[in-house]
Amino acid sequence: MQRDAQRKVYDYLAPRLYQSCRRYLKSEEAIEEAMADAFFTIFTKIDQLKEDKAFEAWARKIAVNNCLLTLKRNVNFNIYIEDMGHSVTPAAAQSDALEEEDLLHLLTYLPEGCRTVFNLFAIEGYSHKEIAVMLNISEGTSKSQLNVSRTKLKELVNNVYYQNRNSHGGSR
Repeated sequence: MQRDAQRKVYDYLAPRLYQSCRRYLKSEEAIEEAMADAFFTIFTKIDQLKEDKAFEAWARKIAVNNCLLTLKRNVNFNIYIEDMGHSVTPAAAQSDALEEEDLLHLLTYLPEGCRTVFNLFAIEGYSHKEIAVMLNISEGTSKSQLNVSRTKLKELVNNVYYQNRNSHGGSR
C-alpha cells in the first residue's frame, strides 16, 4: 500500500520538481540526481510536514535545496562571466508576446551564479538576506548577481527574441 501511495506522489510531483530543478541545473544527470535526493528526503521526512496544504511547496523547497547543494559544490557565486561566449537561439518565437517558456529558455544562457540568484529572488521569492545565507555569499553579491542577470536577460530578450521576431515580419 505504501509503495502505491509513493508512486502516486511521485507521478504527481515529478514533472513539477523537474521544472524547478531545470531552472537551476543544466545537465540531465544533475537534475535526475537532485530529484532522486529530493524524493528520498520527501519520503523519509514526510512526518515532519506540519500542514498538508503546504506539501507541494515543501517538496519544491527540498528539490531547490538539493539543486543549491549541487551548485555550491561547483559554482563560485562571486565570479561573473562577462561574455557568455556562445550563441543563443530562441525557442520558436512566433507570437507577439514573450511567453514564460521563452524566458525560461533564455535563463539557461545566464552564468550559473546569476541564474541561481535570479531564480531564488524572482521566481522562488527569497530575500537577498535569505539568498546570502543559502549560498554563503554577501547580500551585496546577491544584489549584484541579480542586477547582472536582469541586465543580461534584457539584452537576450531584445537582441535575440525581438530581433528574431522582427526578422520574420513582426513589428516592435
